[in-house]
Amino acid sequence: MKTIKEIAEQLQTTMTPEPWMEQLKADHRAGVKKELARWNRNYEKKRQVKQAFEGKIAFDASYKRTQDALVCGVDEAGRGPLAGPVVCAAVVLPERVDDLLGLDDSKKISKQERERLATLIKEIAVSYSVHIQSAARIDELNIYVATIESMEAAVNALSIRPDIVLVDAMTLQVNCETESIIKGDEKSLAIAAASILAKTTRDELMEKLDIHYPMYKFRKNAGYGTSEHVEALLNHGPCEHHRKTFEPVKSMLERTEAN
Repeated sequence: MKTIKEIAEQLQTTMTPEPWMEQLKADHRAGVKKELARWNRNYEKKRQVKQAFEGKIAFDASYKRTQDALVCGVDEAGRGPLAGPVVCAAVVLPERVDDLLGLDDSKKISKQERERLATLIKEIAVSYSVHIQSAARIDELNIYVATIESMEAAVNALSIRPDIVLVDAMTLQVNCETESIIKGDEKSLAIAAASILAKTTRDELMEKLDIHYPMYKFRKNAGYGTSEHVEALLNHGPCEHHRKTFEPVKSMLERTEAN
């Protein structure tokens, strides 16, 4: 009879259910039951990740009019913060994307995993583009229009012209067919890839701003209106990267001007 350690080691190298594993169900040792339960949990998690991944690929493929049609995904990061730019990305993925297994909406993935995936996306993408829309431009246009302009700029900067552009919940005017997808970063692999590039680019920018404006803790809050950030605004006032049309920045500036 194999020891629990030997069984655990064998399970670690087993990728799919095998007939010999059925015998483990009759093993009364608690350690064996624990190892088998762990393997089953990990296997089910991997199965669900793969199923979701294949679902995203199939979703994008459903918009192709021809087998070799190019699908572009577009997404943004940073529409809600009080400070910093909104960043938009456009990504055209190749047909073979096996290395991107696990790619999902950027909000559901750890920082380390986002950075790993961002590197892979840039390596394998047929084409990708990232556009940075400043806080000043956001104030000039409003956040909705500024985001659309940035998304369109990202698409227009691609080195190739895609056959269709899938956008996360926005409507664009570009020189090809477009489709607005509600919760697109959960359904489309191309949009999820764009969300990763937008998020990692914006996080990097906010970390650089944190060096020059440490009082706002941009590295920690990414410009969002946390209580700590708002308190820093009250103590130091806004900087050039704050969005002057966003509350409470707008009211703070109006009070300053009134005094």
